[in-house]
Amino acid sequence: MTREAIDYGQWEAGRDVNYWELDRTLQYEARRTYPDEEFAWAEPRLEAFGDVVGSTVADNADRIDRHGPELHTYDEHGEIRNEVEYHPKQHENERIAYGEFGLTHDAFHAPPGRDAPLGLTHTLTQQALLSYADPGFVCPVSMTTGVALVLDAFDDGSLDGYFERLTSRDADEHIEGAMFLTEKQGGSDVGANETIAEEAPDGSYRLTGEKWFCSNIDAEGALALARRPDAPDGTAGLSLFLVPHTKSDGTVNDALFRRLKDKLGTISVPTGEIEFRGAEAYLVGEPENGFRQMTEMLNFERLSNASAAVGIMGRALLESKVQAANREAFGEVIQEYPLMRRDLVDMTVDYEAAAAFTFDGARMLDRYRREGRETEAGERAFKLVRALVPVAKHVTARMAVETASYAGEVLGGNGYVRSFVTPRLLRDAQVLPIWEGTSNVLSLDLLRALDREDAHEALLPAIRANLDAAEHPCLDEPTAAIKDAFAGLQKALVHLAEADGEYAQLQAKELANYVFDVYTAALLVREAQDRIDSADDARKALIAKRFVDTRLRESDTRGITDDDRFSIEQFDAVVRYAPVEPATLAEPASADD
Repeated sequence: MTREAIDYGQWEAGRDVNYWELDRTLQYEARRTYPDEEFAWAEPRLEAFGDVVGSTVADNADRIDRHGPELHTYDEHGEIRNEVEYHPKQHENERIAYGEFGLTHDAFHAPPGRDAPLGLTHTLTQQALLSYADPGFVCPVSMTTGVALVLDAFDDGSLDGYFERLTSRDADEHIEGAMFLTEKQGGSDVGANETIAEEAPDGSYRLTGEKWFCSNIDAEGALALARRPDAPDGTAGLSLFLVPHTKSDGTVNDALFRRLKDKLGTISVPTGEIEFRGAEAYLVGEPENGFRQMTEMLNFERLSNASAAVGIMGRALLESKVQAANREAFGEVIQEYPLMRRDLVDMTVDYEAAAAFTFDGARMLDRYRREGRETEAGERAFKLVRALVPVAKHVTARMAVETASYAGEVLGGNGYVRSFVTPRLLRDAQVLPIWEGTSNVLSLDLLRALDREDAHEALLPAIRANLDAAEHPCLDEPTAAIKDAFAGLQKALVHLAEADGEYAQLQAKELANYVFDVYTAALLVREAQDRIDSADDARKALIAKRFVDTRLRESDTRGITDDDRFSIEQFDAVVRYAPVEPATLAEPASADD
């Protein structure tokens, strides 16, 4: 059934609302990318989660941001304590996320009412909703899932106790995970890590060294990379270890939490420096295979970063829409003014694009997880994951920063005041281009995926298939433009494949953006065809058209002489989700127009 446009003027702010109900874009992407039976089970639970995140969790997140975690390295006798003290509301949010809604459980165990676990798409959808309220909390939620993925894939069963607690729905039994990769001298160059792991008589290991940027520093199930004696240099010599916060005898592990970082944002997750002093640790998987095993977690973490970007953009956009529908200036609410309409339209189109690309990456990750690389479908999914994941993380992170920044501007002076949410959204968004690899690192990773894994063999057919699915006449114009851009992308790929390595690296970021634009444009016209077929609604066709016009077309006069009134005329459809009759977009313009 076609739904009416949303009147955002009925709310004073994006608070005490149901984030799932108001985000029809996220609803669509979940419905598109979940297997049908999974979505049927998940939809009422996502609605319930959107409700509690829009009220209790959002309220708690504001308090936690003002009273962040505190580190107590020593006790009153000078003994190492390594205790992080949290605001009580943090524990309430944890019980809601882990206990009531199974954010780290349902991808590994059958949740109540089902006979089988759900895909990671469900996890990422929940994380996007949680990011509406607290992207910082999404960090430990995501890393806990990531550690469980690694243990599930590579542990021989000796760490089952940790796996069960990482994925428990019992909030009292549940523990969190973390990933300690960064060292001061290495940064993104993980192969330069110097932490040493020496085997103990009982088969466990003792880690010595320091980790420089440890988010969720007190996690009971943290993964760390270290080098065994006589192991090769570089990433080929790194092994992966689980390092608990407390040793097997119940005492604090042999490490020193030196300090917490005084971060710009993501206050709810404690990030600090750890000095391992012979810390008890357990080998995960095969020795000297740690870096490859860690990539099992890294692919998910990068998509998690993108889902956090989606959540931040969704919340920033909601706050902007509500403000624009209520704030009066010079006798009219500001959403009636052409420039504000243009801004909200383009913010919305960016959001639709980010969500579409991110959840297509999630769909491929789930397919690869189910199939492995043994089948043709699984191998194709793996190659798409290798191409899409670094691009998703790179592009959506930047989009989140820009969207959050502009949301503050829409709110005017209030947008710069901490009692409103927009300053926190911007502070939290600023970490997204840094976490899980910077833009440069991710762009180079795309080059490696194309060169070493032949990711183009899956990427190009996927784009072509999406274009071929667009059949309605109202999609002819944008599809023709996308086909031209697709030809250009293929030409660029051939050129870089033949270029020297230095030049290819120089153009890597441009290529990543190019892949995002062309892939997303093709995906949006396919989504538009789907909505026309299933709901007789051409709103997505407008989204596709605007994305193509702003990303893939060029004008000699920057559009000023184009007489384009799209943002004025299509505001209700794009920003307020008003339905659009497909026939109205396919009809030729009259001579008077």
